[in-house]
Amino acid sequence: MTGPGGEGHGGGIRLTPEQKRAWLRLIRSENVGPQTFRSLINHFGSAAAALAALPSLSERGGARRTIRIASEAEVDRELEAAARAGAQFVGLGEPDYPPWLREADQPPPLIAVRGDPGILKRPAVAIVGSRNASIAGKRMASRLANGLGEAGFAIVSGLARGIDAAAHEAALSTGTVAVFAGGVDIVYPPEHLPLLERIFAARGAAISEMAMGWTPRARDFPRRNRIIAGISVATIVVEAAERSGSLITARLALEQNREVMAVPGSPLDPRAAGANRLIKQGARLVTEVSDILEALSPMLEAPQEEGFELPGEKPPPLPVEPEGGERARVVEALGPVPVTVDDVIQETGLPARLVSVILLELELAGRLERHPGGRISLLF
Repeated sequence: MTGPGGEGHGGGIRLTPEQKRAWLRLIRSENVGPQTFRSLINHFGSAAAALAALPSLSERGGARRTIRIASEAEVDRELEAAARAGAQFVGLGEPDYPPWLREADQPPPLIAVRGDPGILKRPAVAIVGSRNASIAGKRMASRLANGLGEAGFAIVSGLARGIDAAAHEAALSTGTVAVFAGGVDIVYPPEHLPLLERIFAARGAAISEMAMGWTPRARDFPRRNRIIAGISVATIVVEAAERSGSLITARLALEQNREVMAVPGSPLDPRAAGANRLIKQGARLVTEVSDILEALSPMLEAPQEEGFELPGEKPPPLPVEPEGGERARVVEALGPVPVTVDDVIQETGLPARLVSVILLELELAGRLERHPGGRISLLF
């Protein structure tokens, strides 16, 4: 589908430089997450029109202060940083955007890519696990990554110590993708810079949804894990303790209807407790590559190019501004317990498009939180 001013290509869209700048400004603005970005584009027809509407939407939603909108100067600095790092921004719906990530829950509108974007089109499998992995665990990760790579899969992981690094190393000759929790120009941990350079030399790639120069914090890693799970047809857990971040990746994969597999370990090794629990809960037990290939063979066809719907040249008409009583009905229907948007529509009896606008106002005012499965709750 061709967006306004965009060039159709390979079943996707090509954003113009001006559109990409506006997209970058919009996603870097306050309270604009992936789902809000998508709703804004669908309501206003373009990122530029959405940017112009942000202040009034936020004010109508009850914001306590003026919403911060990313400036043109900020975009200039980020584009310059991307150029220095050899990175490019790929928009949702563009041909180089990973097809499985496009179909994930709340896919990032823009990802920064370093390396060869061609690898992002291949079916991918995530291999994740403990940072303080055992020798046996790293050998298993290497064996699985090598075999899956030879079968045509790209191997995805988070460039962390232990299992992640072992999987990347084993897949250098066949193709691997590192997903960052910070900016794609910030290597974490720093000692893995040589590994990253080998990934690039082997025509692999690194991707991130975070701003250039962003140093990862603890709360950024679940966002990274969401992308690891979303870009992959399956997630394999090799050695994970009971509170491992790898279990977050597995949960996110399940929420996105992706296959979750785990390598069993000794009950005496705490590093295997999380993987063993996943198997008890229904994850597929795997001990060799053939186990994985058997499960994935029906899933190898890439999703069709549907994903992000951009309006045509004429933006859709802006809905009538909601009245105060209508906003009050939506706020009254919401609370701290997450509910679906359909629940809100049914409870209030308001048209879906009107409810959508009110939810946009609340989110831009910082009063709405989004949860997995399309659920929402009121923050205050």
